Amino acid sequence: MVKLLDEHERTLAFAEVALGQIKSLRQTAVPRNYEIWYVYATGYNAALNKIINETLARNGRLSESDLEQIYETYLSHIKASDRIDKVGARVIGEIDDVMTLIIDALGMSQSYDAKLTGANEKLRNATSREQIKAVVDGLMKSTHEMQETNKALENRLTLSKTEISNLQHSLEAIRAESLTDPLTGLGNRKYFDRSFDMAVRAALASGEPLSLLMFDIDHFKSFNDSYGHLTGDQVLRLVAMSLKQTIKGQDITARYGGEEFAVVLPNTGLRQALTVADHIRRAVMAKELKKKSTGEILGRVTISVGVSMLKPDDDTDSLIERADACLYAAKRNGRNRVICEVDPEYAAESRSQVA
Repeated sequence: MVKLLDEHERTLAFAEVALGQIKSLRQTAVPRNYEIWYVYATGYNAALNKIINETLARNGRLSESDLEQIYETYLSHIKASDRIDKVGARVIGEIDDVMTLIIDALGMSQSYDAKLTGANEKLRNATSREQIKAVVDGLMKSTHEMQETNKALENRLTLSKTEISNLQHSLEAIRAESLTDPLTGLGNRKYFDRSFDMAVRAALASGEPLSLLMFDIDHFKSFNDSYGHLTGDQVLRLVAMSLKQTIKGQDITARYGGEEFAVVLPNTGLRQALTVADHIRRAVMAKELKKKSTGEILGRVTISVGVSMLKPDDDTDSLIERADACLYAAKRNGRNRVICEVDPEYAAESRSQVA
């Protein structure tokens, strides 16, 4: 009883620390944020504590983008791993059950084989009709038992095949979920990193062009500050919807982090990539943002886009750096525009960074 009380008090202490952090930093008390601070209070995840401490030391606060990135990086994959472990345990259990049944069937088969050998010997030595009938009756009984065993094994294998197939689908669903941003339904940062690396490798090997779009929602912080995080989430979903409606086929779309998105365009040169980028920009701007709770029209959302194209000596980092620099140039030059690495605004941005 004392141990249970100690555990009760200990976990309540962690909960109080978590709620205290949420209050002092004026964060939304949603389950995600509570989980982050609860884990922080326990001290069990050293990497999570380190990044939180470093971010607070640097910025004095944790933005929604910071919290989301921390959760995705340090907590969400743990849940997926737990679920994968549970499915894996069920697969192993299913295999163990089938193996037990197969071992029993093998034993039955060996017993049946021994009975056949014995019956053969008895038939050779039989001297009367009754003796032959007794041997045949014994064989019929053993054959029936063997048929029953085989039927049971067949039925169990059929059920196991279905169960393992369902578990396989579960694993695929968990894998897909682990690569999907829950808010927007687009690929998450993990998905982007994997897919982008593969696409760059393929383009460098084949010599085919590849372009990258990095874009950011203009004045996103003001939406959160003015209308709340629910409206901010609505803005993110609106942009994601525009992306889904615009980008098709082999192109890779992902929420890169916070209010920043990325699109990878294989087999696409710079000029064509600029056309795609501007098409996305116009599609986003065409949608009117309305506050769901009141129906109030909040205006239109705009995005700034940076575009870079893969060079023979590029890797993923250098391609992202140039697209980011183009994005920053678009922000510096009025927002709601597309700038690529051959535009004079990018050149001016590069010179200012070097200086």
